[in-house]
Amino acid sequence: MKFNRRKFIAGSLATAITSTLTNVVLANSSKLTDFNSSSSEDAINPSGIRTAGIKMIAVRGGKYKVWTKRLGQGKIKVLLVHGGPGLSHEYLESMESFLPEAGIEMYYYDLLGCNNSDQPDDINLYSFKNYAEEIEEVRKGLGLNKFVLYGHSAGGGIALEYALKYQQHLNGLVISNMAASSDSFLKHALTFKNRLSPEKRNLLDALEKKGAFDSPENGQIMMNDIYPHMLCQLKPWPEPFTRSLRHINEKIYVGMQGQSEFQVSGNMKNWNVWNRLHEIKTKTLTIGAKYDEMDPEDMKKMAKLMPNGQSYICQNGSHLCMWDDQKAYYGSLITFLKSL
Repeated sequence: MKFNRRKFIAGSLATAITSTLTNVVLANSSKLTDFNSSSSEDAINPSGIRTAGIKMIAVRGGKYKVWTKRLGQGKIKVLLVHGGPGLSHEYLESMESFLPEAGIEMYYYDLLGCNNSDQPDDINLYSFKNYAEEIEEVRKGLGLNKFVLYGHSAGGGIALEYALKYQQHLNGLVISNMAASSDSFLKHALTFKNRLSPEKRNLLDALEKKGAFDSPENGQIMMNDIYPHMLCQLKPWPEPFTRSLRHINEKIYVGMQGQSEFQVSGNMKNWNVWNRLHEIKTKTLTIGAKYDEMDPEDMKKMAKLMPNGQSYICQNGSHLCMWDDQKAYYGSLITFLKSL
């Protein structure tokens, strides 16, 4: 998804969080229950205290750390991977209104470079394959095995890469609103551009040709004529979504996607796993939506190519159908999770 719209999204870059944690020592810490750290010494997380489910995980060979948070308890454990690329877990916060009360244990996770996690400047760190390796480190750090991996949008691409290499650790896989190639989602996203009036379409093309992606004119067309249809149909947008937008790391978006919603010029260009979907034997749910920037027919096709795949299309939803078609979205998601 493209959110490089500095003129109407306040705070385009989140302030980089520090890479040093203060050691906390409590005289009576032995009396407290620590739900996140093991009894062994942990150089990243304070031991012996309650941390609201939050645990920092060392990744990329221990050089950096990423933020995670557990909510709920249950036999079914779901690790949530957000999209953007470069957004944060925050736009997925509707999950906590549904999963924990259904007895499902869920884990938020900010990918490296995003929001609460370390934000190194090296753009080469950020790619689908590198993030897939990072998930394996997070899995180990959280002590997860036979868990469910959920990926939304670009997070779905990361989840597919993980499943293609590490599916032995998965009990289930959910790919939400993400096609199996960059060309596929680009082709369908362009259909929303083609619905513009000739005047607005010509103006948008001219602005893109000039590279004027941050111009007020470009922003006005995207915010008024495109995003309300393919991203989220709610008015106003949910606060967790706008909060996530404020925390976007645009360097990651540009490095992976590129400058525009309708062009893929970053390292996601030419990404394609269509011919490998048959390798994913894990029980999988693909979720799409009628008004999504991803083609719902692609979501159906992906499920058919997976030996244990199934699909569900939200008839009233868009790219963020976990918000604008909640009853259908969470009904299908929870039914799938409880079937595992």
